[in-house]
Amino acid sequence: MRNLAHKSVTVQGERGLAASPAVSTTKSRKRPRWLQGDMLIAILVLLPSILAVALFIYTFIGWTFYISTVRWNSQVPDYTFVGLRNWIRLFSDHRFHIDLRNLVYYAVGFMGQCIIFGFILASLLDTKIKGETLFRTIFILPFAVSGIVTGVAWRWLMQPSTGINLIFAQLGFENFQPTWNSHPQYGMWAVTIAAAWQFTGYIMALYLAALRGIPQELKEAAAIDGAGTWATYRYVIIPLLMPVTFTAIVLTGMNSIRVFDILNTMGGSGPAFATDTLAFFMYQSTFGAYRYSLGATISSFMILLSAFLIIPYLRSMRGEVER
Repeated sequence: MRNLAHKSVTVQGERGLAASPAVSTTKSRKRPRWLQGDMLIAILVLLPSILAVALFIYTFIGWTFYISTVRWNSQVPDYTFVGLRNWIRLFSDHRFHIDLRNLVYYAVGFMGQCIIFGFILASLLDTKIKGETLFRTIFILPFAVSGIVTGVAWRWLMQPSTGINLIFAQLGFENFQPTWNSHPQYGMWAVTIAAAWQFTGYIMALYLAALRGIPQELKEAAAIDGAGTWATYRYVIIPLLMPVTFTAIVLTGMNSIRVFDILNTMGGSGPAFATDTLAFFMYQSTFGAYRYSLGATISSFMILLSAFLIIPYLRSMRGEVER
């Protein structure tokens, strides 16, 4: 009898041992894989930031789009739904048409100067010239200056009777006295000079980091094949820098859409809205004329314009990660 009892206990113990992995497996299956280990810690750490972004960015973006569909054009809130009436009024506004034209002018001038001069400066620094650290600091220093300070400084430099015009007069060009940013035709082009002066250093840093990341073997192989400096840049370096160029286009394009501080301190919208922008139009409509629905409509339009730059950029970044 003792032997039989001992065998039964042994059999039950073996069954218990055999069943324990199944029980632990069942318990582990109750929790999804993405809620285990490092993934769970990462979610808990990022959750406050995700909630803050969802509340203070995307919630207010949705609120802005909603205000663009109501009749709130005074200090008293009015949430009467009017559909796309504010959008129709905006698209028929003459000032809005001027702002779109100014946006194109500003984007072409600003983006062109930043990308071209940023690439040239980065290429010169990539040759490891003497005093590279000093030059790199000088070129990128304007990016550390706020837009307000940049606008105030360049507003003085572009005064017809002071600043840059005094230099031209000392050089013997007394007849060359442009009015710069206050000119009704090329005022926007003049503003891009100040904005590009501030932002070119940052684009230069992007290009310089990318140039330093190109393997030296590729340049040596191009030289062995008989490629000169221009051919090496055209067929080897510039194609390899296309992702950085795309990033520079997105950054400068976003800056072109939302530009406000430099223009505001350099004279605002200028004569006949020569230097007016969508952001300045939105600011005056919302906080000057208390036309909140119009201001929200302009803001929503700027968000949609930004999406045309951000969405292709995010898709390209996703494609690079998948590759």
